[in-house]
Amino acid sequence: MPFDSPRENLPAEEPVPYASAAARPGRPWVEEAVAYDGVLLAGFGGPEGQDDVIPFLRNVTRGRGIPDERLEEVAHHYRHFDGISPINAQNRALKQAIEAEIARRGIGLPVYWGNRNWEPYLEGAVQEAADAGHTTLLALATSAYSSFSSCRQYREDFARVLESTGLAGTVTIDKIRQFFDVPGFVAPFVDGVRAAVAGFRRQGIASGAIRVLFSTHSIPLADAERSGPRDVDFGDGGAYAAQHRAVAEVVMAAVDDDVAWELVYQSRSGPPSQPWLEPDVNDAIAALPAQGVEAVAIVPLGFVSDHMEVLWDLDTEALQAAEEAGLTAVRTPTPGVDPSYVSGLVDLIEERLRGTPVAERPHETALGPWFDVCRPGCCENVRAGFKPAAAGVAP
Repeated sequence: MPFDSPRENLPAEEPVPYASAAARPGRPWVEEAVAYDGVLLAGFGGPEGQDDVIPFLRNVTRGRGIPDERLEEVAHHYRHFDGISPINAQNRALKQAIEAEIARRGIGLPVYWGNRNWEPYLEGAVQEAADAGHTTLLALATSAYSSFSSCRQYREDFARVLESTGLAGTVTIDKIRQFFDVPGFVAPFVDGVRAAVAGFRRQGIASGAIRVLFSTHSIPLADAERSGPRDVDFGDGGAYAAQHRAVAEVVMAAVDDDVAWELVYQSRSGPPSQPWLEPDVNDAIAALPAQGVEAVAIVPLGFVSDHMEVLWDLDTEALQAAEEAGLTAVRTPTPGVDPSYVSGLVDLIEERLRGTPVAERPHETALGPWFDVCRPGCCENVRAGFKPAAAGVAP
């Protein structure tokens, strides 16, 4: 492996704020049963009408001083779809699917759903849980990988909400581990890539002329390098890139080792002077014909459902780039509410309810199973530094 195991050289135990008694000591994995009485489904949120778009984007960019004129420049993605992001509908469907699987297993936990950036907000979800007497919550964030925006920012949201509602000290919030390599998350990508490659071959396209591009959201290079535990060397791009590479390797090993693949990035939004993870998916597509590639499968590996970055950046821009390059192209599915994915998420809930020993926890890569309790200094926000956060050792 090009990096040390994340189990090595871990710091001594330290207390974890806002946590259950079992998670509070700060051990990487909680291997004792916890009597959670509610699940908190935490989402990003999205507008559900044209009038919502700019207020939503103000929420997303709060604290950065970006004027509405500049926000309107990026609002056209939402305007194109009548101001409606699909993400809230997808989270409603995911909530219902999780509730159904929880009921099928007889677990008996309610699921509360709240967003960071749009209604229903996390504040309301946590207050609703507390009002119902559910004060030991296990959070499930709708993001599989480690970075500030996909993990630590949710943890900071939980701390902020507990303080702003006055429920700190009454409600505790733990968080299930990052699930990038959980079998139920990986399986839909395997199915999608396998179907795409088989479809290309039915068209007479040889393996050497097929390319698989695994796409995820680009983030600033400085943020990527700070993703994951700070005392572990994950190589270029930190834990964020390492996790994606590891999952892509698993997918391709299950599909066909003869087909070449590449990890690419999308949806960059920063200034040109700021280094972000590269290559961009559209640049990678434009370069493929010169490499003898005839067909490309675009895999939204960094996304759990078909939200705006998938519908616009991949289904619109990337597929158009492939058409312009003369390539046969398909975009493979996201997990969405695939039964394997939903079952895998509920497995993770049961894992914490039972205190499953780390040696018995399923994972598809050598990086897993990831931590229940985030490590000190994990996923720092370069711009703002560390803020109070739940579900991890301070800072």
